[in-house]
Amino acid sequence: MKVWARLIVKHRKAVLVIAIILLIPSVLGMLGTRVNYDILSYLPEDLDSMVGQQILDQDFKTASTAMVTLENMPTAETLKLKEALEGIEGVDQVIWTSDLVDVSVPKEMLPEDIQKFFYNEDGATMLLVKFTGSSASASTMNALAQMKATVQEHCFIGGMSAIMADTKQLVNSEMPLYILCAVGFSLLILFLSMKSTLVPLLFIVGIFFPIVYNFGTNIFLGQISYITQALATVLQLGVTMDFSIFLLHRYEEEKQSCPNEEAMVRAICSTFTSITASSLTTIAGFLAMCTMSLTLGRDIGIVMAKGVFLGVVCTITILPALLMTFDKALRFTHRTFIPRLSRVSHFVVKHPIPILAVFLIIFIPFAAAQAKTPVYYTLFDSLPQDMDSIVGTNRLKEDFNMTTTHFVLVDDDLTNSQMQRLSGELEKVGGITQVLSYEKFLGGGIPEEMVPQDVQNIFHAGGKRMLLANSSYKSGSDEQNAQLNEMNRIVKSFDPQGKISGEGAMTKDLIEVADVDFRNVNIASIAAVFLIICVVFRSASIPVLLVASIESAIMINMGIPYFSGTTLPFIASIVIGTIQLGATVDYAILMTTRFREELNHGCSTKEAVQRSIENCSQSILTSGLTFFAATIGVAAVSRMELIQSLCLLISRGALISMVVILIVLPALLILCAPVIKYTTFHWIQKKERVQS
Repeated sequence: MKVWARLIVKHRKAVLVIAIILLIPSVLGMLGTRVNYDILSYLPEDLDSMVGQQILDQDFKTASTAMVTLENMPTAETLKLKEALEGIEGVDQVIWTSDLVDVSVPKEMLPEDIQKFFYNEDGATMLLVKFTGSSASASTMNALAQMKATVQEHCFIGGMSAIMADTKQLVNSEMPLYILCAVGFSLLILFLSMKSTLVPLLFIVGIFFPIVYNFGTNIFLGQISYITQALATVLQLGVTMDFSIFLLHRYEEEKQSCPNEEAMVRAICSTFTSITASSLTTIAGFLAMCTMSLTLGRDIGIVMAKGVFLGVVCTITILPALLMTFDKALRFTHRTFIPRLSRVSHFVVKHPIPILAVFLIIFIPFAAAQAKTPVYYTLFDSLPQDMDSIVGTNRLKEDFNMTTTHFVLVDDDLTNSQMQRLSGELEKVGGITQVLSYEKFLGGGIPEEMVPQDVQNIFHAGGKRMLLANSSYKSGSDEQNAQLNEMNRIVKSFDPQGKISGEGAMTKDLIEVADVDFRNVNIASIAAVFLIICVVFRSASIPVLLVASIESAIMINMGIPYFSGTTLPFIASIVIGTIQLGATVDYAILMTTRFREELNHGCSTKEAVQRSIENCSQSILTSGLTFFAATIGVAAVSRMELIQSLCLLISRGALISMVVILIVLPALLILCAPVIKYTTFHWIQKKERVQS
């Protein structure tokens, strides 16, 4: 490692030139990486709802649709708009009653269910738009943008595809704000905590490189979710900043005893050793998300684990080159405002038992509450309700009682009479307002040969028949989940291989998958971090103390929304524990490592704890407050409740973990010192020198 460090210091300008050149392919890779705005597409592919979605997409070409509500528009203008929409690239078909009968025929001549589907009693009508691409494809997004420019006043575009298009527009417009807030607030904390005026800027520049490299290498994944895109920069900045802080502190310490270049060589070697365990626990925490059945977890986990790894590499290569290149400018200093917490260290040493007793009293109600914190699964609820697509979708609910539409797929071997009986039984299910099927056309007295081929293709394709069932219940609600259970029972009685798809069915599957994922991710992340700490410290007791400290902080964090009456997005309850554990267990490792060094220097247990708090407090406070600052700004400016909730939880979790590590963990170390001594291999080594 020392040879590598000397090469970096000696050829620092070459290192910076190479780093800048590598930005070019990274930017190209970033631009070439597709962003997926459809969270439901991350469900396991073998679920009935997902298999049904594939059939709808490949055979029926209806997986990607939008509905346009027209209020009091004359027939001539409706036909003109229909024709204009059909001419948009990416639109496959626009379906209206003119595809069924001549427009001169009164609508009363249509079957009752067809009338009910396309018209309401107040003069509103609806156009069903089918797209050539999937819901979140670029062609569909572009088509929706052109549709917005084409429709007139009192026209509303709704449906899942429209909501995804607006989500894309919102995320793209807010991303610069996220980055600006994260960088701005982080710089503020760094300026308050660092003596050198230039160092905060060098830190931000140093982290800029791994962030761009991380986004550039995402091209090998094919795509990332919009949640990952929105959070990755902020999380990577907050999680890896402490690596830079450790390097700088070590460099400043080494400069006291040797020339600058040699000091940096020693700092690189020491920092690499000290951040190895920290980065491994963080990487393991993120990779634990890959155990989720919902592959969104793998998406976030791989991107963030890769980001931490790149952060480590850049911290021991690019950042030293930057610090050495601008070394002369580092002499410009200012007053710092981050304290060493000397009084806190004395207080903790004098009162370890009362501290733990008070903490336990606080912890118990929050631990009980975190299991009761309500969550929601309909991600559309996390979007601003004044978005055009949300307004359009709500209009569908108001005008056509079309809260959710279920797509029922059965084998083409079923007879017309069986299909009519199936439709009849589904109509009796509570909350079903309408069932639309091909057989309804025939039942209305229209000869089969008179039904247009386009209409037949809507309901017959790929050896399957399709029914549309409109529900008055909201996706993700208990009522709709019970409704889907009853519908599934009925469908299976007619066709054991029958499937129900659509937003409601996929959301129901999402709920069931998320419950399992929550347990799996927690177990995997705790086990991985526990094992790494166990190996690093060669101890059976230290992993228990460190993981328990962070997990208690996580439970308090997750319990607060229950008392504040806040409902969280389901993804928050799954990933926040992993993120908070992986990102803040570094503080616990730093504190415990320093405690061990002080003991080996000959200090008593209480004296070692006191010195550990004093010497680690500034690093932990700077790192924790930077992590808090990077995320709280995003929570403040984001209009997306999902991003807002995640960032608020992360920022609050950073503060809670910081307090627990600075106060509660030291108290635990004092009381458990005898246990640690006898359960840790070579815990005390008198010949070992103190390293700060």
